[in-house]
Amino acid sequence: MTDLRRHIRTIVDYPKPGIQFRDITTLLLDGPAFAATITQLAALVAGPVDLIAGIEARGFVFGAALADRLGCGLVLLRKKNKLPGAVLGVNYALEYGQDRIEMHADAVAAGARVLVIDDLIATGGTALAAVQLLRMVGAEVTAAAFVIDLPDLGGAARLREAGVKVEALVEFAGE
Repeated sequence: MTDLRRHIRTIVDYPKPGIQFRDITTLLLDGPAFAATITQLAALVAGPVDLIAGIEARGFVFGAALADRLGCGLVLLRKKNKLPGAVLGVNYALEYGQDRIEMHADAVAAGARVLVIDDLIATGGTALAAVQLLRMVGAEVTAAAFVIDLPDLGGAARLREAGVKVEALVEFAGE
């Protein structure tokens, strides 16, 4: 199995002092490592999935490749005012202020089995909003998968408390 951790660059003090930013662009630059990432994510999927819900923006990259691998569709979960047509959305709290995540109102049918995907789970605010949005339309959120988990920030635990199975390929704990 490919050690994905060695393909993820850490940028210290970005975007502000004290933050260690886990940069997946170096992983994406390495074709075999990216392919291994998709293979490992696909191996985590238990049971049938109708749709992958990719969270803007890096979740689109992993979500599209995983949807192709699994032979299912991809729904884009976007920031406010990025989608044309009728949308549904959920507001959620940030450290300072609020944000909003939206999807097309007709994108997900009630009963659809959906896997949420993003590159990283930190505090979980965006992922929890994604789950809430999908459940609003009657989707069954089967699980959430991430390339990276920052367990000290509690996002994966918050998703589990909301009844979502959480999988991650790499953890950066206590760093």
